[in-house]
Parts: sequence; C-alpha cells; structure tokens
Amino acid sequence: MASTFFGLTIASSGLRAANAALNTTGNNISNVQTAGYSRQEVKTEAANALRVFATYGCAGAGVETLAIERVRDLFYDQKYWANETKLGEYDAKLYYCNMIQEYFKDDNKTGFKTLFDQIGVTLQEITKNVSTENKAQFLGAAKALTDYFNNMYGDLRDLQSDVNDEIKIRADQINSIAQDLATVNKQINTIELTGSLANELRDKRDMLIDELSAIVDVQTQELPIVDQEGNPTAAHRYIVKIAGGQTLVDMDQYRTLTCVSRPDDEKVNQSDVDGLYDIMWSDGIEFSLYNASMGGILRGLIEMRDGNNGEYFKGTATNVAFHKSISTVTIKTTEPYLQDMSKCNLSDTGGVINIGNQLYYYTKWVYNGNGEYTFTIDNNKSDMPLTQEKTWSEVSIGGEMNYQGVPYYISQMNEWVREFTKKVNDIFKEGLTAEDPPKKADILFTADYPRQDGQYTQKELDMSSPNGENTGYYNITAGNITLLDAVVKNPDLLGTRKDIDKNDGVGTDQNTTPPGDGVDEIEGKEQCDQVWAVISMLTDKNQFSFRGRDAGGFLECVLSDATLNASNAETFYATYFSLETNIDNQRTSISGVDEDEEAMNLVKYENSYTLASKMINVLTEIYDRLILQTGV
Repeated sequence: MASTFFGLTIASSGLRAANAALNTTGNNISNVQTAGYSRQEVKTEAANALRVFATYGCAGAGVETLAIERVRDLFYDQKYWANETKLGEYDAKLYYCNMIQEYFKDDNKTGFKTLFDQIGVTLQEITKNVSTENKAQFLGAAKALTDYFNNMYGDLRDLQSDVNDEIKIRADQINSIAQDLATVNKQINTIELTGSLANELRDKRDMLIDELSAIVDVQTQELPIVDQEGNPTAAHRYIVKIAGGQTLVDMDQYRTLTCVSRPDDEKVNQSDVDGLYDIMWSDGIEFSLYNASMGGILRGLIEMRDGNNGEYFKGTATNVAFHKSISTVTIKTTEPYLQDMSKCNLSDTGGVINIGNQLYYYTKWVYNGNGEYTFTIDNNKSDMPLTQEKTWSEVSIGGEMNYQGVPYYISQMNEWVREFTKKVNDIFKEGLTAEDPPKKADILFTADYPRQDGQYTQKELDMSSPNGENTGYYNITAGNITLLDAVVKNPDLLGTRKDIDKNDGVGTDQNTTPPGDGVDEIEGKEQCDQVWAVISMLTDKNQFSFRGRDAGGFLECVLSDATLNASNAETFYATYFSLETNIDNQRTSISGVDEDEEAMNLVKYENSYTLASKMINVLTEIYDRLILQTGV
C-alpha cells in the first residue's frame, strides 16, 4: 500500500515542476532580446503509478520533470540555411557586378563612345586637310582610346585582385567557424553525458551554422553515439559538410582551408593577376572550387574572379612525344573560341594542364592551326612524366565557370582590341607615308612587351606569338595596346594614301577619293584613300563586326552584359532577402520568445506553484492532526 506520506511526495513533485517552469520562464524573459536564443520549456510527464493492492487499483504518483528543452524546428533551420547560401552568393555578385557596370558606363567625357567617335571626327578632318597637325590630332584621339582600354584593363585586374583577397578572408572565416564548432561539439557532449541538455551551447552552434551558411553551402547531420553493446548514449556525433559534401567538422575534429598563391608563371588565363589563390584542405587534398554544388558568398566570389562564360581550354591529346626532362603533347580541340586567336585567353607564361585526370606543368604552347595546339610539358616540375600512355586522354586547363566574371570582360576587351587594331593596321600599312620620297607605311597600333622594354613590330604581330606562329594579334591585349612610337613622333609616317602622282614614280595617279569630299584632286596633291577606308570600316559591320555590331557597338555589347548581370543579381538578391525575412519569421514564431506568452506562463506556473504549496500546507495539517493529536 502507499505510504502515509504519499500525498506529500505527490505535492512536492508538483512544486518542483512548477518551480522549474517558473525558472525557465524567467530565463526566456531574460533572453527575449538575445540573438539566436531558442525558447525553452519544461518537459513533464505523469510519474509511474503506484500499485496499492486496493480496489481502486493504482494510485497516481505525481509528475516527473524530464528535461528543459529548446523549442526548435530543424525543418525551418535547413530552409533558412539554404536561403542564406543563395542570398550570400547574390550579395557578392551584386556588389562586384555594380562595380563593373560603373566602370563601363560612358560619362560623355572619357567613356568609350566619346573617345571612339572622336577618332571618326579627326579622320574626317584629315580628309579635308592632309596636314601634319590633323594627323597628330588623330593620333591623339587614337592614343586616348588605347589609354581607355589600358585603364579599364587595370581597373578590372584590380577588381579581380580584390575578389581574390576576399576569397582568402572568407576561407579564414570558415576556418574560424570550424574551430568554434568543434569546440562547441565537445562541450555539448561533455555536458549531455551527465544527463543535462546543453541548450545554450546548441543555440551557439546553430548561430555558427547560420553564419557559415552565408559563406558556403552547409549540410549537417547529428547521429547518436552507441556504447559497446549498441545502446545509444547521451552523446551525439555532429557532422558539418560544406561545398557539395566535403567534411569540415566531425564531432570535435575539424579541417581547415589553406589558400595557396599561384606562382607568377602559372596562370589559367593570359590576363589573370599574379598570385591568384587555389584552395586546399590542410591535409593536402584539393578543395573543389568549381563543383556545381557549392554556393554562398564563396561561390559568388569564385564566379566573379574566374567566370569565363563557360569558355575554357579543353580538347583531346592526339600525340605525346616523351623526353627525359620535357615532353610535348599535341591537342585537338573543336571549340570555335579556341580556333580564333583573337578570342584566345591562354596563359603566355605557362601553367597547369590536366591530361587524363593528372596535373602537369606546361611552359609554352604553339597554335598549329585548325584547332590544334602543341604544349611543352616540364616533366621535372610535374608529379610524374608525361608519357605516350596519355594519348587520346581528355585535356583541360582551368575549369568551366559558366558565369560572366572578370576574365570574361577582359577577354571581350582583348577580342575587340585585337580585331580592331588588326583591321586598322592592315589598312594603314597598305598606304604610303608623306615622306619624300614616299615609303611603304608601318602599322599604327602595337603593344608594349609585357616584361621588358620595347614594342612588337609588324612582323611579330603578323607572324608569331610568345611561343609560336599562327596566333595573329594574340600579343596585343587591352592592357598593353599602344601606338607605334615612330608614328607618334612623326605623324607623317602614317600611311594615309595609296595612290600618288605618277610623276613621283611611286604608285599611280588614280584617284579613289570619294567625290564631294573637298579634297583637291589636282595631280601631285596628296590623297587620303586609306583614311577613307578606315572611316568606312568604322561604321560598316560587313568590314568589321563585333558580336553582330559595327566597331562602335563594343560598349553597347559589353555594357549590356554588365547591366544584365547586375540586374539579375539585384533581382535574385531582393528575392532571397525577402525569403530570408519570411523564413526567419516562421522560425522565430516557433523558437522565439513572445513576451505576452511568457507573461501568461508566469501567471499559469505561479498558480501551479501556489496550489502545490497549498496542498503541502493541507497535508501538513493532516499529518499534524494525525500524528500529534491522535497519537498515532
């Protein structure tokens, strides 16, 4: 049968439960403004009934206080983390896309259209009066255009460097969060093995995951740890994976990321800045930067830094010639953008090439024409020599980053610059100078050598590249384009005319100048056939076409890309920002502290505590009467 003091035991259990509920409510109220705090509640259940061997069967034994638990819904946490990953990605893209858009905007003073139109104006002045002064004005306008591309090239490379620096900052941030997560995991297990729940530490862990999810995509998994008999213990194994399933934290063990700067002679793209970071795990395993599953700020930064619009080097190794220290590999590619040297963006200083899923180092390359390249491989620098076994293997340099990042915009500038300069040079070098006697003219546009003093000559631009033939104007980029020094010093070396007076013994006196242009057609007067040819080329997309537009359409094409990317980033950012608010509201409605609700709980638990106290008082009087006054 039940003890005489059984009722007191029941009342005291109610008193303890009410007291725990009051304390928990007070804790909730104290943390109503605490970021990341999850509302807590006391979990109770009826105590096991006591068999009393009486007609009424079993007697209730009061209440058992099981635990103080967080009110949290993992479903909304996972939705929030997934949304933060997208929000972080487009936040990074929006910032840098807006900067690129600002770079390309035309201010009607120093923008592309203004400078390009000035070239046409100064050429028209030459047709009216073929004087040294007018030629000098044209050269000044042409130099202003080359300066524009030089500056834009520098600005975009500086932007790429800034993105690269931020990638390292984010990698360090991931390392810091990983360390904190491992520490918190250990603390949680230490506490929960004693039978308590580490609610505040679990809140801290969730806040760390919130922070991590904005930087990179996150997957979490919590598994119970079992003992030797297979019975679950109070401890748990908490695993955090990032970037498409790569393990970052496993219980109190964590991995860190290391940013490894690429050597100056190892680039993916010709116009990449020196020292771009590759990311490795601390254990030497490569961190997969280009996997499609990665998200967050890190993905946005990688796409801005390395985005090539999906145009990267790829092909098939058709022949391998092995030598002890070096090997050569011939690669066939069918991609149209790899068969046009004006679009070529391969590194001119060497780099890493993937042949049959093995990395090698190439020192130079030659374009053989018809989509065929020959690379020279440094076997001493590679992990293993390149042998004939790799014939017919798939080959790639870099990776497919199907986004229009900094490399894309630089390659667009390089493509326009190469095609435009070649077109203008081809016209002027067919002309004659104003010297006495006239001579065959030289080119107008050239480029400075990238790593030494001097300029490329006409022969070098027509016949060779840094490493071989058939690469056209590959040597000219938006960063090094300039005017030939000799022409700048003496404008009369510009090949403005093609036909001259037959009495001079050079050419013919056929006049090809368009009628009504105001140019004196009297025999012996200098003509400007080549100037008219350039003027015609500037506005005729049948003679010069860039993405279906004439020469002056460059800015519209590139600026439309930048504007569209910025607009898309802004739209997606606004969408995910709105979703963040909605999901967070849903999450807060479950786990957040509501002051009104807690105030009602205070009244409810106070009444429970008071009633339990009164029950103890009543039982005290009963025991007093029973024991002291009846003498039992």
